[in-house]
Amino acid sequence: MYILTADSISKSYPLGGARITVLDRVSLEVSAGEFLVVQGESGSGKSTLLTILSGLDSPESGRIVIAERDITGLGEDQLAPLRNLTFGFVFQSFHLVPSLTALENVMFPAELAGDGRAREKAEALLARVGLSGRSASFPHQLSGGEKQRCAICRALINAPRIIFADEPTGNLDSANGGTVLELLLELHREHRTTLILVTHSPEIARMADRVVTLRDGRIVADASHA
Repeated sequence: MYILTADSISKSYPLGGARITVLDRVSLEVSAGEFLVVQGESGSGKSTLLTILSGLDSPESGRIVIAERDITGLGEDQLAPLRNLTFGFVFQSFHLVPSLTALENVMFPAELAGDGRAREKAEALLARVGLSGRSASFPHQLSGGEKQRCAICRALINAPRIIFADEPTGNLDSANGGTVLELLLELHREHRTTLILVTHSPEIARMADRVVTLRDGRIVADASHA
């Protein structure tokens, strides 16, 4: 069963008097529970593909189907709750709210969804990743590894069906990067959450069920691992 289907996705941006094609008729199918890595050189279209697959941006042509629902033409009022409840996001730059504590950052998506157990769930997730003692800390008081673990908790609090991760270890040293990656994989295996991860790292790519390689906005390789 495919949880996500991208059909002939194209995207370009204006640059000077011309348009630069970032994605060129990309088609992709992702199975439920799959760990998919998207790799490629800088400028190949990896991050743009991720933002379009996750509904953070719209394609110029083509369509995106999530769990048998075509999201391509949906407005922001329809996309926002879908992103909050169905997707989890982990970015290279953390994107924690500076004025909220670690606990409040993790709680935020659940509160947005009206979940009365938001605090209970957030506390359990922070305990799971070893951050119980940092729950009252603000982002500027956390290390890079702690910020990313907090961001992962926030991504997981609504039990999303798909986690989108864009270079989640890119701003971390090797030790913290390894910890964060193992945490993502552990949670992926435990809950069979679909994980779509953009990375430059060949080591991470070797851990995936499948690796898609982009070059100049096109898929040039699609390999499943035994």
